[in-house]
Amino acid sequence: MARFWLILVDLLLNLTCLLPFSLQDAFQAFHINPTLVQKFLKPLLIGELAPGEPSQDRDKNSQLVEDFRTLRKTAEEMNLFRASPLFFSLYLGHIIALEVLAWLMVSYCGTGWITTLILACILTTSQAQAGWLQHDFGHLSVFKKSSWNHIVHKFVIGHLKGASANWWNHRHFQHHAKPNIFKKDPDVNMLHIFVLGDTQPVEYGKKKLKYLPYNHQHEYFFLIFPPLLIPVYFQIQIISTMIRRRFWADLAWAISYYMRYFITYIPFYGVLGSLCLLTFVRFLESHWFVWVTQMNHIPMEIDSEKHRDWLSSQVAATCNIEQSFFNDWFTGHLNFQIEHHLFPTMPRHNFWKVKPLVKSLCAKYGVQYEEKPLGKAFVDIVGSLKKSGDLWLDAYLHK
Repeated sequence: MARFWLILVDLLLNLTCLLPFSLQDAFQAFHINPTLVQKFLKPLLIGELAPGEPSQDRDKNSQLVEDFRTLRKTAEEMNLFRASPLFFSLYLGHIIALEVLAWLMVSYCGTGWITTLILACILTTSQAQAGWLQHDFGHLSVFKKSSWNHIVHKFVIGHLKGASANWWNHRHFQHHAKPNIFKKDPDVNMLHIFVLGDTQPVEYGKKKLKYLPYNHQHEYFFLIFPPLLIPVYFQIQIISTMIRRRFWADLAWAISYYMRYFITYIPFYGVLGSLCLLTFVRFLESHWFVWVTQMNHIPMEIDSEKHRDWLSSQVAATCNIEQSFFNDWFTGHLNFQIEHHLFPTMPRHNFWKVKPLVKSLCAKYGVQYEEKPLGKAFVDIVGSLKKSGDLWLDAYLHK
């Protein structure tokens, strides 16, 4: 019975908003055992479109779609969907080592300002890396069985980070299904704080919508987005979601994180000092998280639904960052964002192997494959916000 609910929840989360895409490619992308999960799809089949009926799939390049499916089969034959136990064991080990190092430092070096600052940086690094690791388990890219991925995902995101696996699944799979699509990707729902892309700013401008001075959004971005996303917005959303939707297991895991943290640091900093330290760590982690996650998406195409094939839709919304050992570690291999979006269940240590195949396919069909240095990617976030703000101002004043 437990297995049934894991599969059903996995199915419902992953299939949210997928129908306009080629369902086969999307379905294949999100499930590590499609044959098993397809058993639960049979009751949902209400019929098939007749050849003459309108379809959002018929305008797609069928040869491109077929070649992408061939590419996926090639990746499977190369065992690129097989995870390395050593890689993920070492990755988890280095996170635990950072936690132990932080405790040893405060135990032996005291609670002076310099020690506390170094301690905060160590804890921030641990939290950021745990965030990338939970991402792996959340995408079912480590174990062959979904159930094991789900269990360890709850441990990593819950006990190591104090967050909710169900909250993350619901939000993140919508993003993957419809990246950079307004009203479907929650990551581009900016609550009227920012306007993104080329069309939304003009629409806001024509309607004379001015919730904030968007022509200055590239400046107030530094004050609102990086410092507040995790310690304020995500914290409120995670806690309220766990309570409202009664995710009691997730809440228990999150409580175990806070219990461990406060038991560890209250003896050194007291209750208020430990709370301030945790808030500062969340503040630092939020900067790390925002710059890494937004550099792949905000500068790319952000628009309404265009009903593209799987390859074209994912590549249009994502870009890569040049590979290096530091970039791989710092971004949790999200510098291979294109490959990750095309193959979300592929273990990240194999992205570099499938990358040449993806680039070759994109070149064959004229699909733009964008890759840039890390520094330029950061600058492009600000440049993109400024461009969108200028479009809003022009439409607001003159249209």
